[in-house]
Amino acid sequence: MEGAALLAGSVPFASGVLAQGVKTTSREDRLWYCQPAAKWTEALPVGNGRIGAMVFGRTSAERLQLNEDTLWAGGPYNPVNPAAHDALPQVRRLVFAGLYAEAQKLADEKLMAVPLGQMPYQNFGDLLLTVPDAQPGAPGDYERDLDLDGAIATTRFTLNGVAYRREVIASPLHQVIALRITAGRRGAIDLDIALRPAQPGVTTAQDDTIAFDGTNLPHEDILAALRVAGLVRVLPQGGTMSPRDGMLALRGANSVTILLAMATSHRDYQDVGGDPARKVRDWIAAASSVGFEQLHNQAANEHRRLYRRVALDLDAGPGAGLPTDQRILANQQADDPGLAALYFNYGRYLLICSSRPGSQPANLQGIWNDSNDPPWQSKYTININTEMNYWPAEITALPECVEPLVDMVRELAVSGERTAREMYGARGWVAHHNTDLWRASAPIDGSRWGLWPTGGAWLCTVLWRHWDYGRDQAYLQSIYPVMRGAALFFVDTLQTDPRTGFLVTNPSLSPENAHHGDLSICAGPAMDEEILRDLFDQTASAADILGIDRAFARQLRETRARLAPNTIGAEGQLQEWQEDWDAQAPDPHHRHVSHLYALFPSHQINLDQTPELARAARKSLEMRGDESTGWATAWRANLWAELREGDHAHRILRFLFGPERTYPNMFDAHPPFQIDGNFGGTATIANMLVQGRDDQILLLPALPSAWPNGSARGLRLPGTCTIDLSWYDGALTHMHLTSAIGGRKRLRWQGRTIEITLEPGVAISISGSDFH
Repeated sequence: MEGAALLAGSVPFASGVLAQGVKTTSREDRLWYCQPAAKWTEALPVGNGRIGAMVFGRTSAERLQLNEDTLWAGGPYNPVNPAAHDALPQVRRLVFAGLYAEAQKLADEKLMAVPLGQMPYQNFGDLLLTVPDAQPGAPGDYERDLDLDGAIATTRFTLNGVAYRREVIASPLHQVIALRITAGRRGAIDLDIALRPAQPGVTTAQDDTIAFDGTNLPHEDILAALRVAGLVRVLPQGGTMSPRDGMLALRGANSVTILLAMATSHRDYQDVGGDPARKVRDWIAAASSVGFEQLHNQAANEHRRLYRRVALDLDAGPGAGLPTDQRILANQQADDPGLAALYFNYGRYLLICSSRPGSQPANLQGIWNDSNDPPWQSKYTININTEMNYWPAEITALPECVEPLVDMVRELAVSGERTAREMYGARGWVAHHNTDLWRASAPIDGSRWGLWPTGGAWLCTVLWRHWDYGRDQAYLQSIYPVMRGAALFFVDTLQTDPRTGFLVTNPSLSPENAHHGDLSICAGPAMDEEILRDLFDQTASAADILGIDRAFARQLRETRARLAPNTIGAEGQLQEWQEDWDAQAPDPHHRHVSHLYALFPSHQINLDQTPELARAARKSLEMRGDESTGWATAWRANLWAELREGDHAHRILRFLFGPERTYPNMFDAHPPFQIDGNFGGTATIANMLVQGRDDQILLLPALPSAWPNGSARGLRLPGTCTIDLSWYDGALTHMHLTSAIGGRKRLRWQGRTIEITLEPGVAISISGSDFH
């Protein structure tokens, strides 16, 4: 339907106000607590993409735990096993012969990386603020919070009748952590200020500064290659200050601003020749001339430029007035829609703070890590976790946050060419299931987990998704060689399965799962074939759009047609492997649901075009179960949203938001902390409200009965579309849609369809009654 019901040029409705005039709750933008953090997973994160801090909010012994995103162990290295190339044909023969134990043993001996592990992300150290001769009595009027909209962590308390306030920000413009302390009485601030690095080096204090000059740590026989620098400058108003035992002793100040800069000598994954000491001096000098108020205002404005693009409003729940840690617990007894909105906003906040243009991508812990030996080395796990980190980026209007990942894939394509050539004798490039700061691309951790060659291919689908949302021709031209190289590798290395005649990967595995006992090695797991269908389709389409490489595009389409198809097993499930091994796999509730990639994040399987396969995917989900590790729970929720079963997705979200999978500071509990669960949960909420593919837009496709009223403003869809939605009593009330490039769209809601034509930059408004 087109015509009178559609209003061109409409102004999007205000956040928090439904079209029928019914107000929802105010925006959920604040985490708050009545006590200091006792554990790291209770502290509050600030970050500017490159540097971050965890703020504990303690009164007499405050701690800011610090990170810098290029501070990893080791240095540039080539981990390809020199024996891999010659051993590879024999491993393939053993796999095709069904001799999986023998194949896996040989792969462990000859194919795996040297060293077998990669480099871990590191802890920079702590900034410690200690009140000398602190009174033993408990402070009063205590409260700490994190303002997600203003990107500031604040601690307030009263001690000995004096009100104190501490504010912490991470400035993306000035590249410093800035802290301001004020007191309600002049001369009431006494502090010992210390920098305690977690890396080897020398710390010195003089005048108003504390400087650290050091190096990173070696790991796995890879020598330390980075120089590391930190600089603290203390700027008090009133009082006296003197260096003492490597720290600064401040006495009798009225207020104080503390600036902290951190850097390493990392320039890129091959170049460690930077000058970190000069960087931190320059940053501190520039920030010192500004003042905290201006630093804060500029940082808040830059943060809000991204953060305020989207607003989600849901009804307030019974926990709305509770401190955040208590609210997480209360949500298990009575559903709190506002907690879902807070979780959504927090996920966007975390992505902005851990992945900005010029920074490294968000790793397994985003940017926040308090260990030099973190779980899973806090690397980039590219068999799901890194990709999941960026699931909310496009749909929640944070495309700039994807740029660090794009940069990483460009670098990985270069190191991956060496791995493709030396290990496989192939053209193009390859990356396996993990990488690190040094863009290592050989298979790690043992063949049980690491011998999976499709990590780079999956990353290329993220590059394509970034294009699909923004439709920037210059960007597509720049990434086409990367996509082409990833596809070329598989043109060279795909093997013909002697049993079926289909093209399959060999050797490979279905990520981190086993099919018999501890055997994972196989040929052509479903996920590989699904990812390659997307990679070949998208690379060929990119060539068509750019008007280049026609012969290669034709070759990709021909090769795609020979890939092994999805298969339905004896129990009605989507098979995870070429053979029907699902029922005999040792872990029926395995955290990975790799074979369901085709349902989400891909759309190869969907309810409209492949209903039989969608039913099989649903059966697989039922067999796996709803509750798993944090990120795996979030993936399950997204899959149920893709099946348009909102109440089921919502049940899983309630588990994800609960104390088993969410720490008091709302970090995701894998456990331990992994940030991908936060980002996967954020994406679920958006996908429950709107889904877009090709020219089709599904409105409220998985709206749960627990969220009867609400509105969402600023969500994005492929084709440069931005959408605002409002609903009341479970029914769509209004929708506004605009696109920078225009085009025809089919809008669907509750089984009804409206076809519209968008003019570039002109909004169209539709009411729910237009669908009747």
